[in-house]
Amino acid sequence: MDPTKLRDLLERVRSGAESVDEAARSIAVAPFRDIEGASVDHHRALRQGVPEVVFGERKTTAQIVGIARQLLATGQNVLVTRLDATRAAEVGAQLPGFRYVEAARIGRLDVAPPTPRGATIAIVTAGTSDIPVAEEAAETLDAVGLTPARHYDVGVAGLHRLLHRLDALHQVDAIIVVAGMEGALPSVVAGLVSTPVIAVPTSVGYGTAMGGLTALFAMLTSCANGVAAVNIDGGFAAAMVAHRIISGRDARKSKNVGA
Repeated sequence: MDPTKLRDLLERVRSGAESVDEAARSIAVAPFRDIEGASVDHHRALRQGVPEVVFGERKTTAQIVGIARQLLATGQNVLVTRLDATRAAEVGAQLPGFRYVEAARIGRLDVAPPTPRGATIAIVTAGTSDIPVAEEAAETLDAVGLTPARHYDVGVAGLHRLLHRLDALHQVDAIIVVAGMEGALPSVVAGLVSTPVIAVPTSVGYGTAMGGLTALFAMLTSCANGVAAVNIDGGFAAAMVAHRIISGRDARKSKNVGA
């Protein structure tokens, strides 16, 4: 149950279209439901604005399908991350309408299309090899009603490629910067814009790139102030930071309107 559905339910009770007992039954199943191997959180959308997301890695097809069905039963959209193509096909065979995006390793089944939130998040990659992590972020943003704007392969080895896109980057609400190797790109971007910058280190790089640790350390010690860094290859995590930034902005706007 998300905030919109809860408000609709309460409005129906107030108008007399639904009884208190009927509403109580709807809410009673909302907090969580225990199934084999999982305790599915039905109230997460109320707390965080996004339903529980299924981390697909190391879960069996049966576990993924079981969790998804619990979410669908309460009218919530399903998002499965880190899902390989083989298990995606198996899940899709049991859940009609399940859509898989192989580039992002994400599967989705929408009960209702996400409500557009009027915010655009730029996704900038240093290189082409960083695109899979960027696509995980892009698909996640789309799933929560935020519009991704892609700017790929504009790293510091050819900085003119980034500068060519600078006007577009000034127009967005937040920027996710994805980079491996030495991880310098988020600092460069953050030094050129006032927009919130979310840095994502990737495991791309040779030898002393150390599976993304070098990029992560660079982002954590960014010379440009105010860069937020997430975990290595954390495209989903970066999208959730952007979601919270926009949610906070929208909440402040709502309070100002009601004041």
